[in-house]
Amino acid sequence: MAQAIVAGGCFWCTEAVFRDVIGVSGVESGYIGGAGANPTYKAVCSGSTGHAEAIRVTFDADALSYGDLLDVFMGTHDPTTLNRQGGDVGTQYRSAIFPLDDAQRSEAEGAIARWNDEHPGQRAVTTIEGPAEWYPAEDYHQEYWENDGQRSPYCQAVIPPKLAKLRKSFAARVKA
Repeated sequence: MAQAIVAGGCFWCTEAVFRDVIGVSGVESGYIGGAGANPTYKAVCSGSTGHAEAIRVTFDADALSYGDLLDVFMGTHDPTTLNRQGGDVGTQYRSAIFPLDDAQRSEAEGAIARWNDEHPGQRAVTTIEGPAEWYPAEDYHQEYWENDGQRSPYCQAVIPPKLAKLRKSFAARVKA
């Protein structure tokens, strides 16, 4: 199994997309890319730590390549808005890829270039960051999906359009 770490707004909203992608066996919410060990949700949301809300995706590289995973990531959030995804504003909501090695870094550069080529007149502000320490989010954030995702009205408004975009743009990659 391989892993990827990406940030593209609220981790629950990003997590929802990848839970439906063929080849993905696990998605964990967490924090990465900031200063200080063991950040909390409250500290990250304050913008004072520099961490991003992110997800760590575990996937079968034979079923889903890292490059294809990044294409899904780039295609299911807005990579053109600096430090913002919809109503989420701040550096903790930036669009970023956190490669785990040099091969992933090269693939990340390629994914951003592909997105830019496919969207003339637009430019992705997605950053490639790292290496950086991964910190799992608190348990109550991991339990969100065990409660059928009913915790947040915000997510109930934001997630369905992201899933619709996934199903429309990446139909061959969606679990049945």
